[in-house]
Amino acid sequence: MSTQTEGNDAPKPRRFSRYALALLPLIVFGVIAGTAAKMLYDQDFHGKNISEIPSALIGTKAPALALAPLEGSNLPPLTDAAIKGKLTLVNVFASWCLPCREEHPLLKELAKDGRLNIVAINYKDKSENALRFLGELGNPYTAIGVDPNGKAAIDWGVYGIPESYLVAPDGTIVYKKVGPFDPQSVQDGLMPAIEKALKAS
Repeated sequence: MSTQTEGNDAPKPRRFSRYALALLPLIVFGVIAGTAAKMLYDQDFHGKNISEIPSALIGTKAPALALAPLEGSNLPPLTDAAIKGKLTLVNVFASWCLPCREEHPLLKELAKDGRLNIVAINYKDKSENALRFLGELGNPYTAIGVDPNGKAAIDWGVYGIPESYLVAPDGTIVYKKVGPFDPQSVQDGLMPAIEKALKAS
């Protein structure tokens, strides 16, 4: 009797283990998907704000610049000559980008700092819209280059716009900001980076 009972119970663990094996890929996928979602949507993942994640380009020479000018802006094109030997903030913007509008007044204030040269990459935008944007909000830039297909943005490792890179006078990228500047990020992030770069140069 006891032998028969043991025999009837024997297949159950095997059947359970088959179900567990079948569910294992789904469980693993769920864990990976959950982690990825947390990284993408949690602005404080492991205590790091995604806007402060450093670029792989920091500490390296800035990618070459050879962008056509924004027609109608009366500004020069964005080339290597526009940033050579100057502490430069390279700002990636577009007229259709709402956060770009939010940070623009801060860029205008920064443009008053004679130590800083501000230039722009106009990303996947229409010239007439970019001109209207600058006409409404003002122009903090000394040079603007158009990037209609996003190639320059890829070279610079742009994550999303607006995005800004501080380039030292020797052409080295020393600071990166993903997302719009606000007063706190200017005070706590950009200004110390500017001071440090000026001391180093």
